[in-house]
Amino acid sequence: MDSYDDRGVGGRDGRVAGPDSGAVPTVPDPRAEPDPGTRTEPDPEPSPSPSPSPSPSPRLSPIPGPVPGTDPRGDAGSESRSGMAGLSFPYQVAAAVALAVIGLVTCTQLAMVFLHVAPSNTVTKQHGKGVDQWIYPEFEQNWKLFAPNPLQQNVAVHVRAEIAGPDGRHTTPWMSLSGEDGKAIRGNPLPSHVQQNELRRGWDFYLGSHDSKNRANGLRGTLSEQYIRRIVMLRLGEHDYGGTVERIQVRSEVRSVAAPAWSDEKISTKPSYRVLPWWNVTAADLPEGSADPKETDQ
Repeated sequence: MDSYDDRGVGGRDGRVAGPDSGAVPTVPDPRAEPDPGTRTEPDPEPSPSPSPSPSPSPRLSPIPGPVPGTDPRGDAGSESRSGMAGLSFPYQVAAAVALAVIGLVTCTQLAMVFLHVAPSNTVTKQHGKGVDQWIYPEFEQNWKLFAPNPLQQNVAVHVRAEIAGPDGRHTTPWMSLSGEDGKAIRGNPLPSHVQQNELRRGWDFYLGSHDSKNRANGLRGTLSEQYIRRIVMLRLGEHDYGGTVERIQVRSEVRSVAAPAWSDEKISTKPSYRVLPWWNVTAADLPEGSADPKETDQ
């Protein structure tokens, strides 16, 4: 009777038959599934090789990405659009019109400011009134092109008042209105336009509309005087003098700026004063809401 060696080959499992069996050796088909009824034995463990060669690292295939020119959200034929190109046609028209208007206004503003600060020329002589209407009062510029001459004097405005109180009349000492504005500005990162320019511009307005004898030059002189009187009464209203202000007097103190230490120029820093006459306070000089409508000029 034929016998099979456990380590031999035979039958379906691809083992070779022994010499006495007379069977023809067969090669198993790798695609054929094993017969469930046939018992297979595990292959013997391979003997360790003395120097195993490292197995090559697996090659990673690239992750497929979106094809250029296609929409990654799934619309393969549509191109992605951004900015104004992504808007509908009506919105594109509205955006173009808005940009054109903004550009036109910006160019006009730059041109008007340039003509305002530029020296007198043919354009400003013919269209100076239109330039002034555009600039004043919101865009007024206090500088000129081509090396303007800066102010080299310190100008301060003082006031004193005649007070009528229970103990009779008395006159207050001179009070520096410019000094109060300076205290409010120093250390303030955002000083108000009133603190910086109200009194200064008002005094410049008065000097430009009066002669050296304090006589008004037309209607602008009268208007500037009223403006100064209202500013003074507004400032005096912040102090309590123990009575009613009946008269006020204003003066200016002008001191030349001293020369720097490295200069040999000799400049006198002694003050010079311009004293205005006494003004009787009227109801029109008082701040709005504090005057009695029945009051008359004193």
